[in-house]
Amino acid sequence: MKIQMSTKTTLSAIGGLHSFLFCIGMYVVALFFSIFVCSSIFYAMNAKSSSAKETYVEKTSSAKQVIASVNH
Repeated sequence: MKIQMSTKTTLSAIGGLHSFLFCIGMYVVALFFSIFVCSSIFYAMNAKSSSAKETYVEKTSSAKQVIASVNH
């Protein structure tokens, strides 16, 4: 008695789509990384200089207060 097995299985169907799914996955990963890199460059180039100066003044003034309280 001979048992016939079907040649089409779900595993072979997924294996046939492996290269296609891999390309789609790499495209999605590259898309997310490119959005992250481009937005980081954009925000670095368009940073407001006044807000950067204000945070620098706040940091230096708070550091002076800490030094003054330690030496007190």
